[in-house]
Amino acid sequence: MPVHKAVIHAEIGLHARPAAEFVRAVTATGLPVTIARPGQRGVDARSLLEVMTEDFERGCEVELSVDAARIPEGRSAEDAEAALSDLGTLLAKQ
Repeated sequence: MPVHKAVIHAEIGLHARPAAEFVRAVTATGLPVTIARPGQRGVDARSLLEVMTEDFERGCEVELSVDAARIPEGRSAEDAEAALSDLGTLLAKQ
């Protein structure tokens, strides 16, 4: 399972605009991305409601992952790793 660790840098965490921007980016990947605090059960990162409900605040470390068994046909684990890296970069730049 591809996993990427990132730290949320948005002043208000993943709420409102930063969360919406992140969810749009996740949806654009076409991958079933999960976001979680390390060691916790993740939520669907394509769902604005689920992401905002988790209350990811500024400075919070998160793990972005894609279940290898759920990678769409025609896509590879390397594609998923690259997408997760890009999403991590987005979280660091917000």
